[in-house]
Amino acid sequence: MKSIEWLGNALRILDQSKLPVEILYRDAVSYESVAEAIENMEVRGAPAIGAAVAYGFVLGALEYQGDRDGLPSFMEKVQSRLAETRPTAVNLFWALRRMEDRLRECWDMDDLDDVRRVLTEEANRIAEDDRRMNRLIGEVGNEIVPDKANILTHCNAGALATVEYGTALGVIRSAHLAGKMIHVYADETRPLLQGARLTALELLEEKIPVTLITDNMAGYLMQQGKIDLVIVGADRIAANGDTANKIGTYSVAVLANAHGIPFYVAAPTSTIDLKVANGQEIPIEERPANEVRECFGVSVAPEEVKVFNPAFDVTPAKYITGIITEKGMVTAPYSVNLLKLMVRS
Repeated sequence: MKSIEWLGNALRILDQSKLPVEILYRDAVSYESVAEAIENMEVRGAPAIGAAVAYGFVLGALEYQGDRDGLPSFMEKVQSRLAETRPTAVNLFWALRRMEDRLRECWDMDDLDDVRRVLTEEANRIAEDDRRMNRLIGEVGNEIVPDKANILTHCNAGALATVEYGTALGVIRSAHLAGKMIHVYADETRPLLQGARLTALELLEEKIPVTLITDNMAGYLMQQGKIDLVIVGADRIAANGDTANKIGTYSVAVLANAHGIPFYVAAPTSTIDLKVANGQEIPIEERPANEVRECFGVSVAPEEVKVFNPAFDVTPAKYITGIITEKGMVTAPYSVNLLKLMVRS
């Protein structure tokens, strides 16, 4: 299953909100439909969102019907709409900056079709970069996975969260392909159950041994000595190494630290945001209350109860053993080593 696929004049989207019950694809033919798919979490995962907004930018250029002089103001509108969809995932803004820069570079072209062609090529490069980076992350991360390891992962950082292969699950895939007899504990990840619906599905398809647990079982498993390491993805990594990821990640990190269990973050360098000094500066998206009051349309709480529903939390760098990137493993001091990594990039 592919999370997204470019068709030349439309973006084919796998509606992940329907998985695993239904495999439903739809073709987005406008930038607005791409924006709505991201907001509704049909497309999710920072790398996949980045590629999707790049193609949404292209769709905006394809939609435009005016003369050459009116294109910049129209594309500003397109960019603004796509940028407001998910504020925490920095890959979204990284991809939009690349598309905006490419638009500026080709602005002297007289033919709008040439501009559209150049933008499409850039979006394709963003998607291909994601494929390449994820496989390299897998290779780097495989080195820290022991044979016969029991690995805990939170949420879904697999092929469904990227263009292909995955970040945290990319590491797990690479270890499995290397012949290591690994086993994965996937926690369910309330309130939208990405671990139960998506991670478990991906691992079963890859024939990687997986056991599903509820979110509140992680500490008990660690106490019983059943977890050897934790690997998660990321939506934004601050300059000091503080990392935003799906809500509940911080709790897992604290538990891992208390039990002396290594805790790794797997993410491409596009997820590192050196303009953000620390985790307190990362914007945290708050999502609709009914995601907590209901479970896929079934009420599980009183309708009038107040709800707090942040989509992400921030894990302080002190709890992170290492950050696995396509350019190698980064360890503390993160404020020094992340800068070195990005300068080298």
